[in-house]
Amino acid sequence: MRLFGSAGRSTRGLFGAVVFAVVTAVSVTGAVSSAAQVPVSQRDWQNQIAQVPQPSKGCFTADYPRLAWQAAPCAPAPDIPMPPYNGPRPLVVGNRNDISARVPSGFISTAIGSFDVADVLSESGPIGNTGPSEPNAYTLQMNTNFFTSPACAGSPNPECRGWEQFVYANKGSSGLVFIQYWLTRYNTTCPAGWNQFTFSTGTNVYCYRNNSSGAALVPSQPITNLADLSLSGQVSAAGDSVVLFVGTTAYSKSGDNFVSAAAGWNEAEFNVFGYGGNTDGGGTASFNDGASLQVRTRTIYGGTAAPLCVAHGFTAEKNNLDFGTPAPPATRPGPAVIFVEDTVGGATSNCASATTIGDVHAHTVAGLAYDFQATGDFELAQVGSDFDVQARHVSGAPTWPDASVNQAIGTRMGSTKVTVCGGPKLVVDGRPVKLPDGRTISLPSGVDINLADGVYVVTDQTGNSVRVTQQPEYLDVSVGVGTWPTRVRGLLGNPDNNVKLLESRDGTVFSVPLSFEDLYSRYGDSWRVEPGDSLLSPCGELAEQANPKKPFFADDLEPRLREKARAVCLEAEIDQAWLDDCTLDVAVLGTKAATAYVGKRPPVMNGNK
Repeated sequence: MRLFGSAGRSTRGLFGAVVFAVVTAVSVTGAVSSAAQVPVSQRDWQNQIAQVPQPSKGCFTADYPRLAWQAAPCAPAPDIPMPPYNGPRPLVVGNRNDISARVPSGFISTAIGSFDVADVLSESGPIGNTGPSEPNAYTLQMNTNFFTSPACAGSPNPECRGWEQFVYANKGSSGLVFIQYWLTRYNTTCPAGWNQFTFSTGTNVYCYRNNSSGAALVPSQPITNLADLSLSGQVSAAGDSVVLFVGTTAYSKSGDNFVSAAAGWNEAEFNVFGYGGNTDGGGTASFNDGASLQVRTRTIYGGTAAPLCVAHGFTAEKNNLDFGTPAPPATRPGPAVIFVEDTVGGATSNCASATTIGDVHAHTVAGLAYDFQATGDFELAQVGSDFDVQARHVSGAPTWPDASVNQAIGTRMGSTKVTVCGGPKLVVDGRPVKLPDGRTISLPSGVDINLADGVYVVTDQTGNSVRVTQQPEYLDVSVGVGTWPTRVRGLLGNPDNNVKLLESRDGTVFSVPLSFEDLYSRYGDSWRVEPGDSLLSPCGELAEQANPKKPFFADDLEPRLREKARAVCLEAEIDQAWLDDCTLDVAVLGTKAATAYVGKRPPVMNGNK
């Protein structure tokens, strides 16, 4: 018996999942100082020269393939803050909505960010988040996480943290490479030499400063040169430095080690952002419609295991791209995290996703597609003790008794419970909430709830997310996992992230394909939610708990209805892998259901076949 096929919605149209690639390869773990050593490739040279200490304080350049620095003139660094995130998480890149690389052990000594693909035509943005937009005004930033720092010793706030940003700032006419240091929530008079900063919407006092001896001067780099640029940050107990690579030339600036990042840097955020910010927040780099970037963040930490993907960032600056397109397969070198951002995704970041759409097609985190037509309340995904997602499936009877659709979706993020009922109705911690379209609710727990064009997006501080799309008579849902790899249990999980396996609640593992009996009576029934554990009670009483009497696929439709529905899918140019699922959805749910499959990549494995 085949295991029924999925129609997981395209990550472009439904969820904006970042299906990222982690890459494992041998990395350089020690500094190289001999100019006689010639790297195998330009990328190897970048890895190595980034770790070669500058001979003194100042600005330097180096040219491939030599592993030696030459002194160069410095210029004043821009007196513009690049502040940390503040306020709600947006549905564009930045202000916490980003992808970072977390090393599995120890601390990062060097991180290098680059663009494997940079399909962009134009970009503009304001300087310091004020005034008109200027062409080719942007920053590349390699940011550390917030970490415990001895520089916070003068702060009365035990939550004060150090933060370091390695920055390339391009202003259209010239570029500068420098380091900016922060003490977050210092909450008293800043130390001598530091600038005080407070957001207009807050009361916390932040402190920032640039490295003291200026910035390395770089010829202006138009945004169309992104694929030729990469940015590196390097730290040690003895010092720190930043390097911008422009093709075969490196531009470097030594730092002042003001926050002692070497003992706390374990996450690296790299991306292209707006040119600085102000008390209102970070500025935005706005790309042309159709722009797309494939971003690579490499980490050097003394090991070769791939880093974890974590769905958050640190800087307040943004760009107008979002996360909606899966990354291509992994490519060397590493260790690295690779992800794609573009102008068509329309959703918050996450490191892995799973979906249920239509009547009901499931697409697991590992990429298995299968149909699940039972009715009742079910566990879709459990991640640890702080993230839970449940769905209520109702029958398509009397017309379609062996099909089911999502009627309600509930999630628990920490102690916060959010439920979306068909209708729609939003309930937060047991209380109905009216959320105007285009608005965001930021809860004290750190959970954000956004409504845009009828789509609810619920996100926690770790990047876990749930996206609920309202259809006329049903709901589509996508579950985003904020850290990957991780263990996901439920109808959307795979044991050991193995696409060929499914796991029941009691730990029984099933190999795909399953028999009809095993799929529903053993595997499916195990994931039913007891009334006392349900997140869906705000949507009313559970109407029915039942399994279908037989499989229900496109081939089971009446021939004329099937051909009419298939014609709709063919006209929409649906990929062959999803044609049967699209045909079934169009027949049961209407022609609009075909939009779920437009541009959707094939699953890793189709359990229907």
